[in-house]
Amino acid sequence: MSTVDAGSARSGAQSGGIHPLVDALAGRIRASWGRMPELAPLAIDPDLEAISGSLDGEKLFIRNELRQCRGLRKLHLETARLGAGLQILHCVLFPDPRFDLPVFGADIVAGPAGVSAAIVDLSPVDDALPGAIESALAARPRRSYAQERELPGWGSIFSPHVLFIRPVGPEEEQAFIDEVGEVLEVLTAALRDTPPQPLDDPATVSRWNGQLRYCKQQKQNDKTRRVLEKAFSPDWADRYIEELLFDDPPAL
Repeated sequence: MSTVDAGSARSGAQSGGIHPLVDALAGRIRASWGRMPELAPLAIDPDLEAISGSLDGEKLFIRNELRQCRGLRKLHLETARLGAGLQILHCVLFPDPRFDLPVFGADIVAGPAGVSAAIVDLSPVDDALPGAIESALAARPRRSYAQERELPGWGSIFSPHVLFIRPVGPEEEQAFIDEVGEVLEVLTAALRDTPPQPLDDPATVSRWNGQLRYCKQQKQNDKTRRVLEKAFSPDWADRYIEELLFDDPPAL
């Protein structure tokens, strides 16, 4: 996004438009999907694709996009907006356990006062990241940010390369977009180069169990559940989390 675009988008965000970081990162993620091998649609229940509700008297809108590709069982991009204030981007790319690949995750929480949280990681589903991915991530130049944040208590699932910040100003926001783009490039290269293993291979079973642990840890984020329960209902929140946000990997 150019400086002019970012400025006009920022003004739009302050008057009820899409926050520039949310808009730009969603575009970068969608563009990266187009470079992933054998990209194909993934079915989604129509009532989970575009969702409307209310929270504390404000309208809540949620949009979900799903794809699949070679090496990834599910590519999920969620964008949500509450009234003219809170905006959220949530993206998780879940690997097919037959492939020695990590889970990609990126999240943004933005409001009228700015972006309070931005995180990106390639999270291992085994004891460590695959060697080629570890080397590629380690070789990237580490950018400096004014406000790095502490991981939540359930954050043991993340890799040593996780970036969790409160970006300050347009330059740090653009740097975060670039970081996410670089991480996606590392993953895309691995998608093309990583061969599948049989379903009954011990390594596949180990990765399946690791992905199951990842999903269980993410479900410990009570903030997400409380918001969904308040906007909809406890049963609906359970369904949304269990079936869409962090669904367990299919049985081998």
